[in-house]
Amino acid sequence: MGRWRGRRVFAAPRATAAVLACALGAAALSIAGCGAEERVNDPRPQPPTRVSVAIGEDAISVQPPRIAIGPEPTQQIPQNQNTSQPRVRSNAPLNVVLVATNLTDVASQLELRGTGKNATSQPLVANGNVTMQASLPTGIYRVSAADIPGAKAAKLVVGPFRSSSENDVLLP
Repeated sequence: MGRWRGRRVFAAPRATAAVLACALGAAALSIAGCGAEERVNDPRPQPPTRVSVAIGEDAISVQPPRIAIGPEPTQQIPQNQNTSQPRVRSNAPLNVVLVATNLTDVASQLELRGTGKNATSQPLVANGNVTMQASLPTGIYRVSAADIPGAKAAKLVVGPFRSSSENDVLLP
């Protein structure tokens, strides 16, 4: 018993102070990281909708003739074929990529006219193709060929449905 007299059980008061300071610092950092910050998680934008346009001597064909009416019947990639497309509540215009082919011997330009939006493609050579991208609000559009008056114009309907691409993996 005599030899423990005068010795402290905790012989390192500096170590105790250092441990206490570290614990208080860690507590302060964890409390500071738990702020009431709120961040709206906006849905990812919809990938552009592709529309095929074929210009013939007497008519213009548009496939599909109606877009953004409801969920698309096919997904961008096969891995997502059994998942639904989440709807986005937005009045934003729909990004549309028109892929046009000229099946005539006359060079022309693709024209898109409709609800407050007019667009013209780059020159479309005879028996060639061209791609045109446009942001189209909901409405009805007329697709025609500038220099082929005999080709009957086609109708393209853009509906109000917009979907998020959050379930589409491997998109850029």
